[in-house]
Amino acid sequence: MEEKKIILDIHDFSVTFEQYEKGFRKMELPVIRNLDVTIHEGEMVAVVGSSGSGKSLLAHGILGILPYNAAVGGEILYDGEPLTKERQEALRGNEIVLVPQSVAYLDPLMKIGPQICRGRKEGALRDKLNKIFRNYHLKEEVQQLYPFELSGGMNRRVLVSTALMGNPRLVIADEPTPGLHMDMVRRVMSHFRELADQGAGVLLITHDLEQALEVADRVVVFYAGTTVEDADAADFQTEETLRHPYSRALWRALPQNGFRFISGTQPYVKELPEGCPFGPRCGRCSEACRGEIPYRSVRGGRVRCVQSA
Repeated sequence: MEEKKIILDIHDFSVTFEQYEKGFRKMELPVIRNLDVTIHEGEMVAVVGSSGSGKSLLAHGILGILPYNAAVGGEILYDGEPLTKERQEALRGNEIVLVPQSVAYLDPLMKIGPQICRGRKEGALRDKLNKIFRNYHLKEEVQQLYPFELSGGMNRRVLVSTALMGNPRLVIADEPTPGLHMDMVRRVMSHFRELADQGAGVLLITHDLEQALEVADRVVVFYAGTTVEDADAADFQTEETLRHPYSRALWRALPQNGFRFISGTQPYVKELPEGCPFGPRCGRCSEACRGEIPYRSVRGGRVRCVQSA
């Protein structure tokens, strides 16, 4: 079987913010460190983790829309070439499409239809938009309304529609379904799956592991700003096939596995422990876990854990 082409390859990615404490003392906050993600054409990769783990910053880093006080390190390759600032600007909204987390990304001064179609009025484009709207239970008249005239759920469906209008090669969906009814969530997810099946790479950023496992090919687990595991979605069928203690904790927290939880919280960037950031919550933590933790291949996946075998 021919291996699919890598469309996005992120290695050792980092994001550091400069901040001033008490007005004068400059601080550097390493909010993302040693982050690795790879996406092939025709593949849907879910990035999961709790709030504050760096998932949305990853999306903004790929698109080149991080705040001015952010410094980026590591390597991002798109189609085998470095994703420079110039390429980001040229590809953003064309080959690379973002379905953002916030409906505030919609222009409040532009009607919905022209906003999605970018002012173009071709009949085929309008027919395609009408079809998409019907799939998402949006009436055709919605195209002549402004975002403030719609409910939050309707605006969310409008945002998802933008990704389906063109022919993107890479779709980044950043928490695309909050506030939607479960039937609509499944419909949205199925459309992202269709985009992947048609050859696009899809990066789904979500905290909803249960929903991600229904559609994704692989799952990348984030914790405290770094990747701790990269596994096939099928590995989440049992706890034993997972490699990292945090991934196993996520598995145990799923409804069908008893809603079990572990004590403690994800550390804030200013309070990161030495070595493994999950160490203080891990029952297997040892002295070796307080040193450098390599990202290595284990049983067909990748993991950042010295205890995993």
